[in-house]
Amino acid sequence: MSDSIGAQDAREQIVAVQKNGDGDLTAFKTSSGRVLDYATALQEVQGGHIAGVNAFKGRDGETYIRGDADGDPTNNLDELPNF
Repeated sequence: MSDSIGAQDAREQIVAVQKNGDGDLTAFKTSSGRVLDYATALQEVQGGHIAGVNAFKGRDGETYIRGDADGDPTNNLDELPNF
């Protein structure tokens, strides 16, 4: 079990976001300093390379990134600092 925890700790996390004029997330900055556009971030999330987030299919059929539900609203993607 410690291996999975270590692997999870080694993954990048999203630490800041960019939004468009409508408030939609458009880009992400990771804990290692990489800046990912939405499509690239989605691929990384789906590949399991970024901790603390997951991909889900919206009612419109599109796939989106959201923070893992952990009961802490302060680390939701919308609450992260802008860059």
